[in-house]
Amino acid sequence: MPGLSEGGFLTNETVFDLTEQPRRLAVIGAGPIGCELAQAFRRLGSEVTLFHRGGHILNREDADAAGIVQRAFVDEGIRLVLDAKLTRVERAADGKVLHCETPRGAMRVAVDEILVGAGRVPNVDGLGLETVGVAYDHRDGVTVNDRLQTTNSRIYAAGDICMSEKFTHAADFAARVVIQNALFMGRKKLSALTIPWCTYTDPEIAHVGFYERDADKRGIAIDTYLRPFSEVDRAVADAEEDGFVKVHVRKGGDKIVGATIVARHAGEMLNELTLAMTSGVGLGRLASVIHPYPTQAEAIRQVGDMFNRTRLTPRVKKIFAAWLRWTG
Repeated sequence: MPGLSEGGFLTNETVFDLTEQPRRLAVIGAGPIGCELAQAFRRLGSEVTLFHRGGHILNREDADAAGIVQRAFVDEGIRLVLDAKLTRVERAADGKVLHCETPRGAMRVAVDEILVGAGRVPNVDGLGLETVGVAYDHRDGVTVNDRLQTTNSRIYAAGDICMSEKFTHAADFAARVVIQNALFMGRKKLSALTIPWCTYTDPEIAHVGFYERDADKRGIAIDTYLRPFSEVDRAVADAEEDGFVKVHVRKGGDKIVGATIVARHAGEMLNELTLAMTSGVGLGRLASVIHPYPTQAEAIRQVGDMFNRTRLTPRVKKIFAAWLRWTG
């Protein structure tokens, strides 16, 4: 962007070097990093303007989940500039000025600091990869196969430099795949990992497996079960009703293929569903797991109950009704 380097900007690394709170902060990009830091600075008292080229924030997440966080941002006073095309940055008497085009017209926003959270590129320059036959792309990073082997069969890669899931925990487990394959002649595959993730806004969005759009692209028919926290006693008592547990299963069965939780501690709650997926435990069996009452995690058991109720076909219902009349 013209003028950005001259105007000066922060990243998710350098932002922690600040010694003074910016009164006005512009955040570019409404992905996880941009949203997490935008909300943090707003709660510290900064006036925050969040620019995003998409129509809603966190556009890679479940749309219903992102909508809840977006409403929270608006309620907290974060200024959202959506469908924004930033054109340039300049220094002026009133601060660092961002110019952008939106469907509502041109905008000029003056701030004290600019935080760029619009994504990162892999650090592949200067590594001499060409000299050892390792193929790479400046946008996607080092080319690897499912065993994390590069185009040089003696060299492996793991982490942000070669993976689409750019999370610390994903890099950790990818490194374990590399160690087993490179040092112990293993045949471990990256695609075999079930990688959950969490966006640490308030409320949090935690997800594992497929979104509905992923299942649709792969031609996998699914059934979806959703329990809003407005129907969960602990969430009502905590005044945290604006959230849900959503679970996708293969159509006609209870094999879990994906789940999204929106809650203040969604990242802690998701582990039960991740364990169920990795262990082959179906949604119906989760209904038999006794959860302490009242807890928000009880919503997971309730989703299991929702699935089991669908097993009561009209014929089964008639049998139960006849049995109750007979024993009555």
